[in-house]
Amino acid sequence: MKQQIKKSSIEWKEVVLSEFAKCLNGFAFKSEKFNDEKKGIPLIRIRNLFNGKSETYYSGEYVKEYLVNQGDFLIGMDGEFKIFEWKSEKALLNQRVSKLLFDKEKITPKYIFYLINQKLKEIEDKTPFVTVKHISSKQIESIKIPLPFRNGHPDLETQKQIVSILEKAEQLKEKRKQAIKLLDEYVKSVFNEMFGDPSINPKKWSIKTIQEVALDKKGSIRMGPFGSQLKKHELVTEGVKVLWIENIVGNKFNPGGTKYITEEKYEQLKGFTINKGNLLITMMGTIGRVEIVPDIGKAIISSHLLKIEVNNKICDPIYLKKIIMSPFVQNQFKDASHGAIMSGLNGGIIKSTKIPLPPLPLQQTFASIVEHVEKLKEKQNKSLQEIEQLFNALMQKAFNGELVK
Repeated sequence: MKQQIKKSSIEWKEVVLSEFAKCLNGFAFKSEKFNDEKKGIPLIRIRNLFNGKSETYYSGEYVKEYLVNQGDFLIGMDGEFKIFEWKSEKALLNQRVSKLLFDKEKITPKYIFYLINQKLKEIEDKTPFVTVKHISSKQIESIKIPLPFRNGHPDLETQKQIVSILEKAEQLKEKRKQAIKLLDEYVKSVFNEMFGDPSINPKKWSIKTIQEVALDKKGSIRMGPFGSQLKKHELVTEGVKVLWIENIVGNKFNPGGTKYITEEKYEQLKGFTINKGNLLITMMGTIGRVEIVPDIGKAIISSHLLKIEVNNKICDPIYLKKIIMSPFVQNQFKDASHGAIMSGLNGGIIKSTKIPLPPLPLQQTFASIVEHVEKLKEKQNKSLQEIEQLFNALMQKAFNGELVK
């Protein structure tokens, strides 16, 4: 039954998606016909929705209804429930991916694209799971959305106006994201211009190990305490901070999820103290993520982090971070970790990793450029957050029938 939400010059009604759109579930194509040699046509699986392209091709026969064209809207049926616009070449709809088919005389597809994600998230949050969450086409088609009507018929013009407003806000978001991406690319370009490709070392810088650029003292490169030294029941809600691998996300410091130990426990673990300017490296999980410790007060590291106290007389921490992030060093980490007895990195691998070491003044010049770029990125990120808040507010107004009168 249709439920009236609001009366105005436009009549808003809550409608069921199945009245205007249907889900076409993907087909279970035979895996023996899959290939990565670009024979046939690309095949869309759930993983391809996030990066927008597929490296897997299907060389067998298929029914045309399972073709996906640029601009079609797809929903992954497992994991994260989210709608995606397919922007790549023509491809095939594989099982566990659904394509929305619209009655375009009644509905503007992009209108559904903007409004449905919030509803999908609500279903996802309520869905129980053991390993992976699943959604059905019936659940998708049962989603209720607000729809503008005029003279008893769906109002396509109002839908298009709402889409236009939301598209402009989204374009602003993308411009900010692109600006941030360009700043990152600029730093990479400056690094290569000043120092050259580390794997080739065209400028013939001296080669040092990470051990050689750390302070010449015991414990300058050190992993966090073993599990037996710091047990879960010893963690408290306030006191001295304990950092975990979750605090290093995408080579950035994430202050969230902090746990603590008492001052008494800290006295036992003083050797694992970290200070502003130290480098932290993740040793398990996504190995080799790296960040410089900001000013966070008294803190120690946990078992899957490693700290480096850098010798600032020969090596700038910002340069060391960037060289560790480079494929040259990351490949050394990967090669060494594959040969290790235990999975992941260890202190010996880090200490023996080789890096080119340019003159300190050149490193410092590069570091000052990076610091300036980071300030610009901070402004762009703040602007992006404000735009996202605006976008979310506009979305809420659209849901409430308040965006267009």
